[in-house]
Amino acid sequence: YVIDATLAGLDEFQERDSGWALSRILNLIVNVNKCNPMHAGCWFEIPQWIKVKKAVINVHSYDNACFAWAVISALYPALRNVDRCGSYPYYATVLNLEGIEFPMTLRQISRFERLNDISVNVFTTWRKGRNDEIVPLQLTNDKDRHVNLLYLSDSRNNSNGGHFACIKNLSRLLGSQLNRSKNMKYICDRCLHYFHSREKLSAHSVDCGKMNDCVIVLPNDDDKWLFFRDHSRKERLPFVVYADLECVLEKEKIDNDNVKRYTYQHHRAFSVGYYLCSPYDEIGPGYRFRRGEDCVSWFVNELNVIAHRAKEILMTNVTMAELTLDETRNFWSATSCHICERPFKSEDGQRVRNHCHLTGRYRGPAHPRCNLNYRDSYVIPVFFHNLSGYDAHFIIKDIANSFEGRIDLLPLTKELYILFTKYVREGVNWGNCAKLRFVDSFKFLSTSLEKLASYLDKDKLKIMRSEFSELSESDFDLLTRKGVFPYEYVDGFDKLLVTELPPREDFYSSLTGETASESDYEHARNVWGCFRVRNLGEYSDLYLKTDVLLLADIFENFRDTCIDTYGLDPAHYYTLPGYTWDAMLKYTGVRFELLTDIDMVMFVERGIRGGLSQCSNRYARANNKYMRSHDSSQPSTYLMYFDVNNLYGWAMCEPLPYADFQWVDDAESLDVMSVKLDSAIGYILEVDLAYPHKFHDAHADLPFCPTRDKSPGKRCDKLLATLRDKSRYVLHYRNLQQCVRYGLCITKIHRALRFAQSPWLRGYIELNTGFRARASNDFEKEMYKLMNNAVFGKTMENVRDHVDVRLVTRWDGRYGAEAIIAKPNFHSRTVFAENLIAVELRRLEVRLYKPIYVGMCILEISKTRVYDFHYDYMVPLHRERCKIMYTDTDSLIYFLECDDAYEDMKRDIARFDTSGYPKDNKYRMPRVNKKIPGLMKDENDGAVMTEFVGLRSKMYALRVEEKSDTKKIKGIKRNVVARTITFDDYVCCLNDAIGQFRRQSCIRSTAHEVHTVSELKLALSPYDDKRYVVPDS
Repeated sequence: YVIDATLAGLDEFQERDSGWALSRILNLIVNVNKCNPMHAGCWFEIPQWIKVKKAVINVHSYDNACFAWAVISALYPALRNVDRCGSYPYYATVLNLEGIEFPMTLRQISRFERLNDISVNVFTTWRKGRNDEIVPLQLTNDKDRHVNLLYLSDSRNNSNGGHFACIKNLSRLLGSQLNRSKNMKYICDRCLHYFHSREKLSAHSVDCGKMNDCVIVLPNDDDKWLFFRDHSRKERLPFVVYADLECVLEKEKIDNDNVKRYTYQHHRAFSVGYYLCSPYDEIGPGYRFRRGEDCVSWFVNELNVIAHRAKEILMTNVTMAELTLDETRNFWSATSCHICERPFKSEDGQRVRNHCHLTGRYRGPAHPRCNLNYRDSYVIPVFFHNLSGYDAHFIIKDIANSFEGRIDLLPLTKELYILFTKYVREGVNWGNCAKLRFVDSFKFLSTSLEKLASYLDKDKLKIMRSEFSELSESDFDLLTRKGVFPYEYVDGFDKLLVTELPPREDFYSSLTGETASESDYEHARNVWGCFRVRNLGEYSDLYLKTDVLLLADIFENFRDTCIDTYGLDPAHYYTLPGYTWDAMLKYTGVRFELLTDIDMVMFVERGIRGGLSQCSNRYARANNKYMRSHDSSQPSTYLMYFDVNNLYGWAMCEPLPYADFQWVDDAESLDVMSVKLDSAIGYILEVDLAYPHKFHDAHADLPFCPTRDKSPGKRCDKLLATLRDKSRYVLHYRNLQQCVRYGLCITKIHRALRFAQSPWLRGYIELNTGFRARASNDFEKEMYKLMNNAVFGKTMENVRDHVDVRLVTRWDGRYGAEAIIAKPNFHSRTVFAENLIAVELRRLEVRLYKPIYVGMCILEISKTRVYDFHYDYMVPLHRERCKIMYTDTDSLIYFLECDDAYEDMKRDIARFDTSGYPKDNKYRMPRVNKKIPGLMKDENDGAVMTEFVGLRSKMYALRVEEKSDTKKIKGIKRNVVARTITFDDYVCCLNDAIGQFRRQSCIRSTAHEVHTVSELKLALSPYDDKRYVVPDS
């Protein structure tokens, strides 16, 4: 397994003309799991609930070869005595079992399939709620000879033994699980959805075989409507913790044999501080910290105490205060519930008084059910800024083991988490226990604390002011600015005892390649002097405290603004997309109809392709009268960098689907060209398209209908814009209309999905746009911008990418590591400590309860805006003298041969946002159309672009007069690009066809141990894997 995979990867790397060759393998690390794997050989009676269905043949054998007998009973059906071995040929005479050992394990099945030219699907039972269900365990592509087997665990003992039996009728076995109807069902053995004819199943299997590998659960008719329900999130959480930690960077011995990648610093936490935000004096508010090697364990114990005290407060039940006369009058005159905002059924309809159980405050009239469901949350959020990327690694081990209680993850990988929740047990009741939820504030406000603090007015820093109430205004101002700290100088705990501020050169950071600026260092000196700091440890204490309090002030202001604007507390949520999605649902009142047809779901998923990024032409140099180096003897040419204002915001204001999804019966006869853009009915279609050869040259820079495909010699799919004909291409009707207008031909319409559509999202987008225009500070302006952008992110959530990771703190027991590793759907594991392991399981079920059609349509509609600008405006204006150099989702870089590109913009000013141009610009360009979504903006704001070089997608540079060069390389840190790569490096790479490498430093974690790593990476490559480059072109 190791050698083949390594050599295969090396071969692929060498095919890229890397010039690399394998010299020797220096070391090999093998992870061994102590595992008693699932195997099957023993015979036992199958459960009664399966037996009564008469869908399974359970051959009675005692030779540990139940797998072989199950296969034989499927291939050679017996007319009677089907459970006896004597009714079938002996398995060894008809099956090739070379190298197969019994009892059979899942890993051997693929070998068995190859030896016998057969396909085997394995199903098993899975406890779901109170019932057992049949689910796929291992699936393969069907061959002419195909067998479905049922694997059953042996419940008679604690071993991992089991038993295989033959499934002779999948429809009968699964029928009652899927539907109570007794009619014949043709069941897909991959997703476990059923059809009423073999033809429909066959059509379904074409896509299902490529997209599904487990049970797909869809809503039923009772729960297919999605709308805002979480009314309890309107209440402000009473307990929130803000925290941060600091680390020493211990030097590590550099491995000189590994020049490509080595670690040189190990991060160890030396101090932790937190601020508890709470209205209850007996528990907070207040700041506390600990400096020392035990700081993390101290912090975790503090949280445990906070959780228990908070639980005591939350369990109180204060009697409702007596209503005032006005409150009584309003209670009886109210026409709607104050919680769900829906009307009471009649004027004297049933209503109750809803009140806060913590304070006794009367809230308002409510439906009885709303009142019962409007419960106080026992969650205590603990916010770190960049928890996922850094802080979580230092606290997760102590959080998991310091006190009793399970820990749940929302994981991206086995050691990268969006958030995690620790249950704080009290007594024996887990139902109402307090929960410490560790959340990353960066996933709400995705920029640095320094920048966030600069957005806030100083009168908003109420927490900071309360903690430093004795300071003068000038001293307080010192703390409101993000400070600097000599992290790399502090390579051990002894450095914290240094009694003088280190010199400026010791503030150097290898991560950025820079040292502190003179102004930042002077600021540090002022802080040291004004606060009478005695040593670097005390300086770090002050640095930590200001960071924690700034985070608290920033996020509390964010909460205040959000609650005032949207009526929801962000502290209930995990990320900004989740919050703004609920805010949108609440504001618009939209009700989404979720898809209940598996073919509709896959149909829409096939239409999700992402944004197009490609380098269409690789080099250009401008020559025009606005350039200092203008050559009047040469043709007048321009380089223009256009970007669509808020492209997704524009698309989100267009009509979008929300309900009434139906297949069109006679799709071939649908006149798609007659459907209006603002029609109340919209369509997604699956079509075959011919791309006539006569349009290939004209469309070469920006072909229509990009597809996800593999480049020659590559393994990963990429979005490629090609001039090939398209087969079974799924797209929005507006994109199809656009394609046809510009020359593509519809040769067949396979299917069409119709739906109700309206601009239901426009109101929410315009709401935030209006708030942003009226915002009184930069903090609110940035927040309202993020609220719009994050909505789109939530529409694109792909639940298929979610992973199932369990943190386990013990080896044995039902929920211990041994039992989980032995599960047949075990994927992999990582050991973090002797008593902490992360186990990833392959998912047996995926629940598709998201309106993914919204994200698909936003993506497709947004493409029409870019294509329209090019083909409807630029091409007619410039003809063959218009060349696209580069495009990336919402931007286009052009090389134009014309007299004056800026005069063209002035003439068609309604298409452009020119508000960024200087007031007295040399083009006399009017400054109009500020921030209007969907309009094109000159990214250079009138500065003259003179040269462009593009190597491939996400790897280009441009030169602009009176500005520094713009250089982009995906995967290389910005500071490395800025310091070590020049515009001429791009040109040399292009002309010489030789890649260039650069070294960069990054923070990496392995098993939650954090290191600073130096790595050598390919920075510039002349090979474009998304376009075919003609030799010598």
